[in-house]
Amino acid sequence: MIVGYAMHGFSQDALELFNEMLEIGYFPSDISFIGVLSACAYAGLVDEGKEFFSSMKLEYGIEPKIEHYGCMVNLLSRAGHLEEAYELIKNMKIDPDPVLWGTLLGACRLHNNATLGEEIAEYLVRHDLANSGTYILLSNIYAAAGNWEGVAKVRGVMKESGIQKEPGCSSIEVSNKVHEFLAGDKKHPKSKEIYKMLEEINGWLKAQGYTPHTDIVLHDLGERQKEQSLQVHSEKLAMAFGLISTKPGTTITIVKNLRVCSDCHAVTKLISKITGRKIIMRDRNRFHHFVNGSCSCGDYW
Repeated sequence: MIVGYAMHGFSQDALELFNEMLEIGYFPSDISFIGVLSACAYAGLVDEGKEFFSSMKLEYGIEPKIEHYGCMVNLLSRAGHLEEAYELIKNMKIDPDPVLWGTLLGACRLHNNATLGEEIAEYLVRHDLANSGTYILLSNIYAAAGNWEGVAKVRGVMKESGIQKEPGCSSIEVSNKVHEFLAGDKKHPKSKEIYKMLEEINGWLKAQGYTPHTDIVLHDLGERQKEQSLQVHSEKLAMAFGLISTKPGTTITIVKNLRVCSDCHAVTKLISKITGRKIIMRDRNRFHHFVNGSCSCGDYW
């Protein structure tokens, strides 16, 4: 229950349940602490999270595992304590996994810290720890900073090394059938209706004064081309299909294999407000509950 509350963004409920558990005499497990540390991360409770992390070993004799370190890296990164998170990873008693490094690199992009992002990426390459996600995140960092030379350099390394970016795929279940979409996909039988709905969505967004997040597009394209690229991301296609295939007011649930991008996240928030629908999205990082223009992740994921 504690982990479930935390995963879905109900941090306060998770912490209250943990305290209730202690009050009635139940001994916390390592799983309990994953939920508590996640809740602290999503609520921005840095000091409390540090106290919980320390208490694992000191008070309960629980040795932190990779998942607990991951929660702490997420907690510190969300709060902008990137250097502290970096030191924590480097000084861990166990080997960090790609998820930890990916969390920190993603935070470098969100906090526009290209210098640290580049340092981390170089560290990973030197120690043979880099994977495709490392290069993609570094490209994102450079693109956000407008450093197209850096983007080209990373892409060149990827090409020479035979490293390929994992394609984004979003799925939605309607009438007991799962429908999958890739970016720019036009293979669906209802492709015409889907793209017509996308045009309608774009009209709604313009009326709301929405500005696309073109800084995340990794190609040095014109502004209009960047906007067109964003409009056909897989989660937007899945959402458009959900809107035309379900009754008004029905909750739309989408699953994506990668982290949802900042533009799709912002658009989904607006669509939930405009249509009055609840939209649930499970990406690689967590669950997002979009309701009336807000997301349970607090815009950090």
